[in-house]
Amino acid sequence: MKNNQKGFTLIEMMIVLLIISVLLIITVPNISTHSSNINTKGCEGYMKMVEAQVQAYKMDKKTTPSFAELKSEGYLKSADAKCPDGTDIEITSKGQVQPVATVTP
Repeated sequence: MKNNQKGFTLIEMMIVLLIISVLLIITVPNISTHSSNINTKGCEGYMKMVEAQVQAYKMDKKTTPSFAELKSEGYLKSADAKCPDGTDIEITSKGQVQPVATVTP
C-alpha cells in the first residue's frame, strides 16, 4: 500500500510566513511616511487651487471673497475652510490662502 500525501510541510509554511513578515516590516514604515507626505502635498495643492479661485473672483467682482461667497458663486464646490487632511485654512484680506494659526495654551 502506497501512502502518497501531498501538502506543505511545517518548515515550508514557516518560511512563507517569515517572508511575508519581512515584507510587512519593510513596507509599513514606508506607508506611514508617505501618508504624511501625501497629506502635506494635498493641503498645499488645495490651498493653491482655492487661491486661484480667489484671484478669479477678485478679477470678476473686484473684492476679496469668503469661502461662502466662493461656494455661492460657483467658484468652489463646498464652503469648507479645511484641507483634505483637516487643517483649517483662511483667506486673508490680500486674497492669500494660508493655514489658520492655532494658539495652544
